[in-house]
Amino acid sequence: MRIRALTAAILMMAALPAHADDTPTDRGRAVAVAADCVACHTAADGRPFAGGRPMKTPLGTLYSTNITPDGATGIGAYSFADFDGAVRRGIAKDGHRLYPAMPYPAYAKISDDDMRALYTYFIGAVPAVVQPNRPAGIPWPLSMRWPLAAWNALFARIEPFRPRPDHDARWNRGAYLVEGPGHCGSCHTPRGLAFEEKAMDETGGRHFLAGGDVDGWFAKSLRGEPGTGLGDWSEDEIVQFLKTGRTAKATAFGGMTEVIEHSTQHMAIEDLAAIARYLKSLPPAAPGAPRQSDDTTRQTLAAGDFTKPGAAAYVEHCAICHRVNGEGVAGIFPALAGNSAVTPPDPASAIRITLEGGQVPRTGNGPAFVMPAFARLGDQEVADILTFIRTGWGNRASAVTAGAVDKVRAEAKIPASTPVAEESGPRFAPGHVADIPKSPRGDLIREGLRLLGDTRRLLPAYVNAEHNCTSCHLNGGTVALGSPFVGTASNFPAYAPRAGREITLKDRINGCFLRSMNGKPVPPDSKEMAAMAAYFDWLAEGIPQGVRVKGGGIGKIDPALVADPVNGRRVYEIQCAVCHGKDGEGLRDADGRIVFPALWGDQAFNIGAGMARTYTAAAFVKNNMPVAVSLKGPLGQGGVLSDQEAIDVAEYFSHQPRPDFAAKVKDWPNGGRPKDARY
Repeated sequence: MRIRALTAAILMMAALPAHADDTPTDRGRAVAVAADCVACHTAADGRPFAGGRPMKTPLGTLYSTNITPDGATGIGAYSFADFDGAVRRGIAKDGHRLYPAMPYPAYAKISDDDMRALYTYFIGAVPAVVQPNRPAGIPWPLSMRWPLAAWNALFARIEPFRPRPDHDARWNRGAYLVEGPGHCGSCHTPRGLAFEEKAMDETGGRHFLAGGDVDGWFAKSLRGEPGTGLGDWSEDEIVQFLKTGRTAKATAFGGMTEVIEHSTQHMAIEDLAAIARYLKSLPPAAPGAPRQSDDTTRQTLAAGDFTKPGAAAYVEHCAICHRVNGEGVAGIFPALAGNSAVTPPDPASAIRITLEGGQVPRTGNGPAFVMPAFARLGDQEVADILTFIRTGWGNRASAVTAGAVDKVRAEAKIPASTPVAEESGPRFAPGHVADIPKSPRGDLIREGLRLLGDTRRLLPAYVNAEHNCTSCHLNGGTVALGSPFVGTASNFPAYAPRAGREITLKDRINGCFLRSMNGKPVPPDSKEMAAMAAYFDWLAEGIPQGVRVKGGGIGKIDPALVADPVNGRRVYEIQCAVCHGKDGEGLRDADGRIVFPALWGDQAFNIGAGMARTYTAAAFVKNNMPVAVSLKGPLGQGGVLSDQEAIDVAEYFSHQPRPDFAAKVKDWPNGGRPKDARY
């Protein structure tokens, strides 16, 4: 009797909890959220639950059905028994069998009370939508449904959740959510030859939640493997990931983005904690040793050694967000070092997100950053980059081949060239880091790139601000409208109104050290200046003297617009503070290296810098900030703020306290001082 009573108590706890003030509708809504019904039963730009979303299967395309309470096209005429039969047994009201794209083998575990609440919610609270269902796009004879009865008999265990008395209430609650309404196994469990899940719960052995292929993505293992599963995750990290879509190390992408947006972020913390407890109890699907961190990759890149295949392309395309140490930026850009989504045996997800890009779930926990698409890169280059990532910083995963990239590209119908890079701004053609010649001159060019990217650390005698040159000249000065270096050397010597005389390229470089770096000039005859100038010269190769490259500079903002610094502060807090700090202090990584520059205070650029001018700063912000908020290339930057918002926020941060510039009295000796100059 005691065992029977304990089992009954656990079973009651396993169902979704009902609070004293919860109505059946509230409870049903919670079940629908946990089951993520809206994700499959809502088409792109469609009405919620009205169906019509295409779902590709090996047999053809299915379309989700209208589950709103419309009497003619939805489920308004369904009794509870009809509804229960469809959800938990895969049998529609008219008796035909549903394809297991509807995860009824998992939903069979939903409790009776939760099913009745779910029915109450859909019939009484969901708005009815008149939308006829689309027929399945499966050709005859594959469209015959009678074989589904045999499939069910072989593979579908249509039975309720049975709590395990050898585990506590929280574990059983997590098991119920994962195995039942959450139907996590639909994506994360490998499939057999008949497309069945190889295991339906933790009693089914090592296949359960061991990772599976879903629409060209690989849904990672949720078991205890170190490196490729959840072996390196804590329960708190799992909860944080399900609630926000990100942790200090990882970020959701692919289909998991929708799961978090529509489902898990809305679930109670105690339910997410139960899920985490259950998942952390699952042993590894295969033996493996914990990952050992290795600093060799960072040291090699920081030294300017790009000889390993993929290294130069990584520096050019990836390091601006994921950093040379592979650690990314906590809560903003995911780490690649030790990221279990990067290193599974099947690299399909890593390939696809590189080609197609992806977006962080929108959860209200900061801006929804994206991974820009890089489909314009060739198959071999993508393969080299991913192999570099999967074997760097202590990661231990197999190499990626060009053939594997081509396969993913073909299956996902991703063209070899996409218009995203061209849409981001005027076209121009910077050199590629991988093409820097292997020669003494090439060594000098690479050293220049290294100095420009890590200026504060490598040239401390000349830099006082928390800045590197590439803090303003994005991605090594190769981004259109990102204050690029491309073609700059071809425009010097040139007359400079601020100086009132003709200046050289080296003079212009030192102007940045004096103003933007709030520092001292680098000796013009030094090896450091020679290296930086060599990099500029390389980026100007083939550009005639005096020709301005289309896409150079930072663009323009209408100076007739009047700035509102009060609104600028609001914009800053919403869009900028996550990277540049609440008080404009910038952001450093765990090693103390600059990630995002300080915008005001003692460690910022001084009043003589271009960024201290409202309209100059506004143009840069408008066209470049924030980075990684669009799938457009090369960095997915800019286009978020209106001209007015850009001017407002520029007025706000440019007029915050910052260092003085003693030589300001020498500026514009021949007149022409801009109206937004700070002195």
